[in-house]
Amino acid sequence: MKNHLGALLLLAAISGLPAGASAGEAVTAGPERPARIATAELAQLPEISNAAISPDGARLAFLARIKGREVIVYRGLHGQAGQPINLPEKVDFNWLRWAGPNKLLFSVGRSIPYFGEEALQTILAIHDLTTGATKIIGRDGQGLEGDDVLFVDPEGQYLLLSIQRTIYDYPSVFRVALPDGKMSEIVRARAPVWEWYADDAGIVRAGVGWDSRKLKFFYRRSQEEKFEQIGAIKPGDDGAYFDIAKVVAGSDDGYVLSAEKTGRQALHKFNYRTREIGDLVYGHDVYDVDDYWLNIDGTALEGVSYTDDRSRIEWFDAGSKKLQAQLDRAIPNRQAWVVSKSRDAKQLLVLATAPDEPGLYYLLDRTKGEMSPIAAMMRGLPPEMLAETKPVTYTARDGTKIPAYLTLPKGRAATGLPLIVHPHGGPYGVRDRLDYDAHVQFFANRGYAVLQPNYRGSGGYGTAFGEAGVGQIGKKMQDDLDDGMDWLVKEGTVDKARVCMIGASYGGYAALWAVARNPDRYRCAASFAGVADWKAMLKYDARYLTKEANASWQARVTGAGELDLVAVSPTHQASRIARPVLIGHGEDDSNVPISQSKKLVAALKAAGNRNFEYVAYRDEGHGFSDPANQKDWFDRLDAFLAKHNPAE
Repeated sequence: MKNHLGALLLLAAISGLPAGASAGEAVTAGPERPARIATAELAQLPEISNAAISPDGARLAFLARIKGREVIVYRGLHGQAGQPINLPEKVDFNWLRWAGPNKLLFSVGRSIPYFGEEALQTILAIHDLTTGATKIIGRDGQGLEGDDVLFVDPEGQYLLLSIQRTIYDYPSVFRVALPDGKMSEIVRARAPVWEWYADDAGIVRAGVGWDSRKLKFFYRRSQEEKFEQIGAIKPGDDGAYFDIAKVVAGSDDGYVLSAEKTGRQALHKFNYRTREIGDLVYGHDVYDVDDYWLNIDGTALEGVSYTDDRSRIEWFDAGSKKLQAQLDRAIPNRQAWVVSKSRDAKQLLVLATAPDEPGLYYLLDRTKGEMSPIAAMMRGLPPEMLAETKPVTYTARDGTKIPAYLTLPKGRAATGLPLIVHPHGGPYGVRDRLDYDAHVQFFANRGYAVLQPNYRGSGGYGTAFGEAGVGQIGKKMQDDLDDGMDWLVKEGTVDKARVCMIGASYGGYAALWAVARNPDRYRCAASFAGVADWKAMLKYDARYLTKEANASWQARVTGAGELDLVAVSPTHQASRIARPVLIGHGEDDSNVPISQSKKLVAALKAAGNRNFEYVAYRDEGHGFSDPANQKDWFDRLDAFLAKHNPAE
């Protein structure tokens, strides 16, 4: 295998993967401007994503697009014709996973009427490959969350699902026979538990819920035991919040992600019965640990992941560590990692990505010692036409260090450039990283510098950085975006008179708020699926959050009621928006309902403002599932920027 991986360098070159540039090399303008990339090419949606190998290593399943529609496809691992599973209309795909070798589970979400409002409902379905039948799993009248799968039998005979019997009940745990969907209740609902947890053997071991402003923790070691309340913690108590999602069978000992001891999410040993956080197993000096996982048998810790500028994995077993080193050598200057594997780990699926590489899947067959590319996530975008992105850091006005990413257009001097500030969505717990982003490449190809700030409140940088964003929507979080612009102006990289802000979801909000709050700074703004009325948005969110989770979310957004939501909402401040604005939204968005944009448009009209454009996309959700609609949005952005902030 080692020789074959070495030979992959040649294969990589053929596939358009650069084989030599240093990962820390600075971004510089190239000698020639690249050709103008057609919006149809940039609007391509991944032709394959969410790929997963079946447990027996015989099949591959993935999300694909056929004639503009999202479908799940499965086929033989070595390129046989694929079989599609059509998704219902007007839904957002959430995830897919195998249930044994012949069944596929998948989840979708949709927006539904709920007590006179809109709410997000998730739906779980199973497809039987042997019969070709697809069946919804659930109960009539159940609550909004329908895809809380606690455990899947490795052979695919059953799963454990936590759902509410009715919208008025706490969730129960049901054993669901597969594929017929017959359900039997194995753990009854009990107040105040909203979240149940099972171990790697399929035994429900713990439940957590809020009651009387206390987080109550219920636990048992085995199926024969009764659940006992072993903790009742007030907010602010030490150890009040921790991730207990992985419980090891037959033991009270396991692992937990906690920021209690280090100020960053780190992996510790943990005793579930006593709730005692034990010795540190792994922690990073700067970044939060994102996740951890056990080996296939659940008997040993296999690895942890964290994100610096890229996703990183720290492996604990020598074999995986060696394999990762081989992948890094074979696919240089790319982020390459195993995203799926068969149960015997003989068939591995490897994904390689970079800001100027949308993604290539490789199949590594360890029985043959061969590795070969099997699919490009997006074809038709040569890396030489794409701009490089580099990590940067600047200092906000209050001294906070803000990590960010800067993309400069190729073939232009890095002075006096027009700028697009492009904040990420979320906002909390989410961050940008060195990944391919079609919008970033679109802006850079058109001649703009692009700044992606990980403003305070973004995830991955520790508790203090995350908590610094509490109650700061429209305030210090917005300052961080303005200060990034000021830094680039001071550096001479951009022209302060040629700056626009463009984003989606929370990033769309930030763009709208930028031209309302600081019209002297920004020439224009564009928002897709942006929040425009925070009071209405929080009311919508409350429809599918538990009472306690909703209280926590509201406190994070408002700073325990200190933030005036009306004062920082573009809809309520529409009279302050005078700069040109482009507004887009999907009609079937279940994350941020289209009513957010519709009410903003009405408020702009009522204020006498006609300096805006609005487009609603049928059959689209919180993002684009039809490349034709994505192309239309890029075309509108193209014309909008050429008119209001031309790059030339």
